[in-house]
Amino acid sequence: MNLRLAALTLSAALLSGCGFHLRNALDLPANLGPVRVLTADPYSPLGDLLAAGLQRAGAQAAPASATEDVATLQVLSEQWADMPISNDQSGRAQEYALRYAVVFSLRRADGSVAVPQQAVELVRDYLAPAVDSIGKASEREMLVRELRRDMATAILRRVDAASKPSAP
Repeated sequence: MNLRLAALTLSAALLSGCGFHLRNALDLPANLGPVRVLTADPYSPLGDLLAAGLQRAGAQAAPASATEDVATLQVLSEQWADMPISNDQSGRAQEYALRYAVVFSLRRADGSVAVPQQAVELVRDYLAPAVDSIGKASEREMLVRELRRDMATAILRRVDAASKPSAP
């Protein structure tokens, strides 16, 4: 029994010293106020994910039609690309890289820049055998959903990083 307790205590001590810690909650820039999310496509699922993430972080939602005293997270462009990365013996593409690139910026209500315009690009690889066209479509659709969710997280993390004071 003593040996088990010693092993448990030792493993707890080793794990606590490894440096792992959970991410803190998202911090929005000070005096940001209500935030509206504008996207190039008004029906973009990314816009909905960003608005939901901002609300979870404590931001007040503002309608897209609001223009005064409202901070704006603007998604300037979203681009998708499928690039073949391997071929079979017949020359047909077997594996693809799905690329998702977004350009965004965040402005405070007074017009000052909270997060300067920047691009985020995510890439995932997937197999697409020519004989399994149904599976190809469903795997790609699943990757698209995952990439959108990851993109919203990446953008919100950049907003969080911009809100923290820089180290001297």
